[in-house]
Amino acid sequence: MEKRRYDVWQAGDAYERYMGRWSRPVAREFVAWLGGEDGRRWLDIGCGTGALTAEVAARRAPRVVVGLDRSAGFVASARAGGPASARFAVADAMALPVRDGVCHMAVGGLVLNFLPAPGAAVAEAARTVRPGGLVAAYVWDYAEGMAFLRHFWDTAVALDPAALALDERRRYGVCRPEPLRALWTEAGLTDVVVVPITVPTVFAGFAELWEPFLSGQGPAPGYVAALAPPARDRLRDALREALPTRADGSVGLSARAWAVKGRKPERPAI
Repeated sequence: MEKRRYDVWQAGDAYERYMGRWSRPVAREFVAWLGGEDGRRWLDIGCGTGALTAEVAARRAPRVVVGLDRSAGFVASARAGGPASARFAVADAMALPVRDGVCHMAVGGLVLNFLPAPGAAVAEAARTVRPGGLVAAYVWDYAEGMAFLRHFWDTAVALDPAALALDERRRYGVCRPEPLRALWTEAGLTDVVVVPITVPTVFAGFAELWEPFLSGQGPAPGYVAALAPPARDRLRDALREALPTRADGSVGLSARAWAVKGRKPERPAI
């Protein structure tokens, strides 16, 4: 089973319905955790639909905040819905079109595990910040913390063991505290800290949870799109039965992210 073709994110609206809306409360907590002074220069790497960029603009009064993403569709969505003070451009996280040491903060939300070489991307982010600046990011805790995905994949694998090859828990080993800490340390960053950020994910009903899985974008929706209709219906019905549904039909779950930050040394290590 070819995995990379399932890691496709292009349309902002589909991403918002599936994962983007949960990124916004995480982004809010992440920006608060970072702290720091207003009037700084921020770079949002892999900005997607602009959730993190918008939080920076709203809460940190940046001198400038620039969101970069390799998906032109995401950049278009970010521009359309983002703050007027932010700038957006299409760019690759592995080769940032930014001079050395010009930013105070280089951040990224929910992108690191989708990059071909996460370590190189962290080093590239560190290149753009000035001495004393911060490099920080957050990723979903696919192993244990994303409840609606855990229910989805546990149900899918029970019906089709081949689905295990696409489960993010198995594939995205970088989305754990120690691998994150190692990436930041190996990039030469100091004072590295990793913390959890947990937010509620409440669905008004099963349809609100299930329909985003039909978008075809991302590992789980890509898997659903590849199923024959009868198999898709079996998965849908089994997932409905597996979920903890409240008396009013709503489904109350939670999502956890791991956030990491580290500081660029004031002086190069000797």
